[in-house]
Amino acid sequence: MTTKMKSKIFDIKGKKTKEIALPSIFFQPIREDIVARILESKKTKQPYAPSLVAGKQHSASGKVIHRRHVWRSGYGRGSSRIPRKILLRRGSQSNWVGAEVASTRGGRRAHPPKTISMINTNKINKKEMKIALASALSATVDKKFVASKYEKLTEKDIGHLPLIVESKIVSLKTKDFIFSLKEILGKKFFGIASKKKKIRKGKGKLRGRKYKSNAGLLIVTGHKEELKTKIVETKKVNNLSIIDLANGGLGRLTLYTENAIKELGDKSK
Repeated sequence: MTTKMKSKIFDIKGKKTKEIALPSIFFQPIREDIVARILESKKTKQPYAPSLVAGKQHSASGKVIHRRHVWRSGYGRGSSRIPRKILLRRGSQSNWVGAEVASTRGGRRAHPPKTISMINTNKINKKEMKIALASALSATVDKKFVASKYEKLTEKDIGHLPLIVESKIVSLKTKDFIFSLKEILGKKFFGIASKKKKIRKGKGKLRGRKYKSNAGLLIVTGHKEELKTKIVETKKVNNLSIIDLANGGLGRLTLYTENAIKELGDKSK
């Protein structure tokens, strides 16, 4: 059923030419639950915490002894039982000051953030990874998922999927490459496909996330094809991941080269 289905290939001028058989990986059941689990397991966070020796970098510390008839004892002085360091010593007399604990000047934090709690340890089975990748690829040819990801699109606006172009496109220079994309995608699609970066509204600008960018178009190429451009995101078949296809929702607008489709077919056998 799946291997016999064919799709038209666009040339670099945007005209439909020959046909290519689509691999079965494009027609697998779309498991949104497994994809969501894998996206959760792939999340990363920069661990942060104070230094392990913060608040302990002083010459001497330790709990003061509170027994009678002992040298350097805190007995009978009315001092609290916290670690102290000596600032000044005169014979048997010592000028103590509290140190190290959270309630003292220059002491460590009471309950600091722990790096171990920020490291993602979720693991996913290999079979589930394969199912999720097949689901993400299948969503790129499903009009319903593509339309739900891009609010400016409806199912009627979307033509035939998947979008496949001849491999000659990777050899084009920037000006010709943009012209070719406009011809293949059309004005409406090209406006959505181009990568845009803008300054975020609100306080996020002060919190290390000043810029906000859209997903835009993803071009999937064969593992021997080189396409250098900043207009759209590109990925080789052997480096293609679920994050590239499904981050922010299934149904990313994706353009495949002819070689990429053939390599995907070889992988799915």
